[in-house]
Amino acid sequence: MARPGFVLEVDERTPPLVVHSGDAVVRQLFPLGAKVIYPPDPLPTLADVRGEIGRALDRPLGAEPLAARLRPDSMITILVEDLSVPVPSMPAPDVRGVIIEEVLSRAADAGVDDVQVIAATGLRRRLTGAELRRLVGERVYRSFSADGLLRNHDAEDDDRLTGIGAVSDSTVRVDRRVIDSDVVVVVRIAGQPAPAFDVPEGSLGHWLAAGVGSTATITGLTGPDGEAIARLVGGAVDAFAIDAVLDNRTFGAPVEFLGRREWEWGLRDQARATVLRQGLALTPSKLRRSLVNNLPGSYGVVSVVAGDPAQVADAAAETVRKQQLVEVEGQADVAVVGVPQAGPCSVGSVTNPLLAAWSGLVGTLGAATGKPVVRDRGAVIVYHPARSEFSPLHHPSYVDFFDEVLPSPSTGSGQAAATAEAFAKFADDEWYRHLYRTGHAFHGVHPFLVWAEVTAATARLSDVVWVGGDRATVARMGFRAASSLADALEMTAASVGSDPKISYLHSPPRVLAEVT
Repeated sequence: MARPGFVLEVDERTPPLVVHSGDAVVRQLFPLGAKVIYPPDPLPTLADVRGEIGRALDRPLGAEPLAARLRPDSMITILVEDLSVPVPSMPAPDVRGVIIEEVLSRAADAGVDDVQVIAATGLRRRLTGAELRRLVGERVYRSFSADGLLRNHDAEDDDRLTGIGAVSDSTVRVDRRVIDSDVVVVVRIAGQPAPAFDVPEGSLGHWLAAGVGSTATITGLTGPDGEAIARLVGGAVDAFAIDAVLDNRTFGAPVEFLGRREWEWGLRDQARATVLRQGLALTPSKLRRSLVNNLPGSYGVVSVVAGDPAQVADAAAETVRKQQLVEVEGQADVAVVGVPQAGPCSVGSVTNPLLAAWSGLVGTLGAATGKPVVRDRGAVIVYHPARSEFSPLHHPSYVDFFDEVLPSPSTGSGQAAATAEAFAKFADDEWYRHLYRTGHAFHGVHPFLVWAEVTAATARLSDVVWVGGDRATVARMGFRAASSLADALEMTAASVGSDPKISYLHSPPRVLAEVT
């Protein structure tokens, strides 16, 4: 039987603990009395995934069976999220591809000819052909890609976007195909959320607007009109949702031991950990990054639920809680988080400093049901090298954002005006738009959305210190760097005291903290 999440209090017997730090795996001794928040063991997985998908489609929650909604003259659009989730990627076959095959089988039985599959990439980069093939499966890829029936969303494609109404005098636009469809089937993995700046808290309308909206519609989700935009989009689409929940078996062979508690490691695991750490240290940086990016995932499917989007979301969320929830007593003065090399916006690429800041301070630290793990005016210690490395293929606008926007000397309203001016410049830049539309680059405004989330997360903190971080790069982001955990704790002592309560979020696998 799977064990629930566990909070360990460090004592003399506690071995060095695994902390992910970019393309390295660190073994760290923690101070006595520190809390270590471990994720739960994996829940039992489905023995017959395809069969369970079929049962979910035929006996959905709060809706008639999918097959009953299909007619020969129906226009059906399948929306599937991209490979930003899960990280690391699923082993083949991806459950989303299996779901799409089952949906297409029912469409074929009903005689439906007008079917398209769209990757709801929003402002994230276009998937390559190989990535689309991995996502939807070989059969779907071969059947749909040649005729343009399988495509990435394009938030700048005026020919495919249509207005559905206005919010605060701004027209809300989404992919016309989605609006014109008789049924929109939404295929997602629950519990492994894409970045919060892409999918704000709330309804399916948020997900739809963020995934298939125009640039202005997507960026509007983060402002005061976000809820109104989501309601407008959600009300314009007749959606049938299918959510799959994965277990937290993040790592596959030969590094599966990274997902277990350190005192349970056998001699073979200890040896593998040593070889992994020393081998990565001796490997050239580009090869090391590639190896770590391609660490195999070993996820299994825990449940599949389909039907009314609201009921599906509630049912999937409850299963996610069972898989990820850990009860934690009391907030910490200092939270420690590790940032792995691969993140939602760096799949097959580089986790640049801005993405590392998001992953640690928003993605991991923000995984809580209510109270944050760290108290207001507390401190966070982040493990990541924070090298000034950017992908010219995937993140070209991040380079200019880092160089031109972050160092702005403006403060207060001047800073806000400078940022707004820079946002407009990046949004209108034809080169960024070209790279986004025809290459595999994130949209030009993407770093602004990332950094807004980081800024909001750090506003209530007294200090953020990066262990092993490049000092110049970390300082550019407004943080501090330390060479060791002991040095970082000494640096934070002025704000949190010399004997702070410390909590380390041992992630991945993913942890959802419930702080009492």
